Amino acid sequence: MKALLSVSDKTGIVEFAQALHGLGVQLLSTGGTAKLLADAGLPVTEVAEVTQFPEMLDGRVKTLHPKVHGGLLARRDLPAHMAALKEHGIDTIDLLVVNLYPFEATVAKPGCTLADAIENIDIGGPAMVRSAAKNWKDVGVVTAADQYAAVLAELKAAGKLSDKLRFALSVAAFNRIAQYDGAISDYLSSVQFEDEKLSENYVPERALFPGQSNGHFIKLQDLRYGENSHQQAALYRDLVPAPGSLVTGEQLQGKELSYNNIADADAAWECVKSFDEPACVIVKHANPCGVAVGKDAHEAYAKAFQTDPTSAFGGIIAFNRTVDKAAAEAVVKQFVEVLMAPDFTAEALEIFKPKVNVRLMKIALPQGGKTNWEQGRNAIESKRVGSGLLLQTADNHELALADLKVVTIKQPTPQELQDLLFAWKVAKFVKSNAIVFCKNGMTMGVGAGQMSRLDSARIASIKAEAAKLSLQNTVVASDAFFPFRDGLDVVVDAGATCVAQPGGSMRDQEVIDAANERGVAMVFTGVRHFRH
Repeated sequence: MKALLSVSDKTGIVEFAQALHGLGVQLLSTGGTAKLLADAGLPVTEVAEVTQFPEMLDGRVKTLHPKVHGGLLARRDLPAHMAALKEHGIDTIDLLVVNLYPFEATVAKPGCTLADAIENIDIGGPAMVRSAAKNWKDVGVVTAADQYAAVLAELKAAGKLSDKLRFALSVAAFNRIAQYDGAISDYLSSVQFEDEKLSENYVPERALFPGQSNGHFIKLQDLRYGENSHQQAALYRDLVPAPGSLVTGEQLQGKELSYNNIADADAAWECVKSFDEPACVIVKHANPCGVAVGKDAHEAYAKAFQTDPTSAFGGIIAFNRTVDKAAAEAVVKQFVEVLMAPDFTAEALEIFKPKVNVRLMKIALPQGGKTNWEQGRNAIESKRVGSGLLLQTADNHELALADLKVVTIKQPTPQELQDLLFAWKVAKFVKSNAIVFCKNGMTMGVGAGQMSRLDSARIASIKAEAAKLSLQNTVVASDAFFPFRDGLDVVVDAGATCVAQPGGSMRDQEVIDAANERGVAMVFTGVRHFRH
């Protein structure tokens, strides 16, 4: 058995090669990999000895040769193929171990030049990988260090690789090539080429949206069905998921998550992790029906549940703090589909153990950082349309106290300002048109997804009345501007004393005048939060 090893990332390669040698496998290698193996005392034949052609062009040409690709591509079951190899003195290669130049890591570095990017486009590696993967019935192709153990296990047990493993390795290899080529396409399609600036040190400007978009995702699981039982569905994740994102979670108990569970869970998790203080978010049909902060998880849940106990039935609940015994004892009293938290105490897990259908999800909170990825957030959002794809930067805008512009005679109190920031944060996660009444770090009424902002305002009031909550002295966040004064009048009639809205309407002054007339405070945020 003969193996060709040529890797850019040399993690574990010496140990892997030593194990192969111990199993009687003959080792071929190239350049730096060959030197590393030889320095480790392993008998290794350089590819240049096999091809009788030296590596050239700074290593750009070393494996693009019939004695390499013939050995990989020849079908052992075809006499004509084997006769051709014999005629031309070509030996078969049974195992290929290749990982590619680090193109993705190179272009991710700040200040990466176009020359560096181009130089890190691998040519020989992908060509060999494709040859080996195509001939999977006869050749095993290893493209990642985490595959070494499985390969060695089968070689030790049976002296050869099974068809099942060789096929799986082939699929993984073609997937890797697709990812690699997609990354190159994405990068080059985004480069703003300026001929007059071209030099070895040229760092190109890159468009946010490349000329071609090549999304790559890995399937985590097939789902029982989609939004409805007649639809099929599956869950995929990014190649490298952001820390603290939903797909990094671990399901501790309960039934398999459904399509709707996952969509609603993501809405709840994204909302709850936006708060610094202990918070609880209850979501129903993608909309928060109760959000609150408190001194701990139990208090936050009690306040959030109070907003809309009816809608909370069968909802999705998310905490940004560990669920302890007190919180678990409160939540277990209601019917809940999914419960998410950074962690659960042993006592909390025991409380939910009899509730075998409750899905418990443990998701680590992101540890922060400067980038969206480090903060566990998507940088780009997508939506399918007929034969097309809409892409946009994610709505990751965070409102600060200094961003609020008071436009009325009456000034908000310090408490109202804090509640406005809270209400605005919640409104960002409510389907438009969104109206959110809040008070003391708690939603008091939520109106979501109506064609008319007036109707959303009225529904929020109806919800509060059903929950026996008073809207007197509440604050209100509107995700977009009030086009007329009637929307303002509805929320003030309900009891609001302070309102936050983006502003930007041609009738802003009419609405400001109405607020002054009604004796309420109003602030403009300068941004809106449509969520469709």
